[in-house]
Amino acid sequence: MFTRQLADVEKSDFFVNWGNGTSHRLLTQQDGMGFTVCHTVVRAGSESRLQYRQHFEACYCIAGAGEVEDMSGAVHRIEPGTIYVLNEHDEHYLRADAVGDMILVSVFNPPLKGTERHALSEDGGSAY
Repeated sequence: MFTRQLADVEKSDFFVNWGNGTSHRLLTQQDGMGFTVCHTVVRAGSESRLQYRQHFEACYCIAGAGEVEDMSGAVHRIEPGTIYVLNEHDEHYLRADAVGDMILVSVFNPPLKGTERHALSEDGGSAY
């Protein structure tokens, strides 16, 4: 058994600024659990076009609000108590409301190494 604190992760390479927010990679590949758990902050008013080509991701909203939009244009409201699941390596837009940051618990399978970073651009999304 072990424990890990957000404050400790912030002092490591597993605290990642991914462009429109931050990710505390609390559990990574090196921990040997077979999945990753992150505390993800999506900055208020931001929009990110994202895709995980090598990982499935599920995100559970614990604070703030926003939306996720798939590439067919379907928009899903995200607020505390909502989970969204990217079970087909779905390319998507992630948006946080302008009122405040959206906080998610994100789970990845297979696990992240923990230092991956998005490269957001205006003409396309970021994928890893």
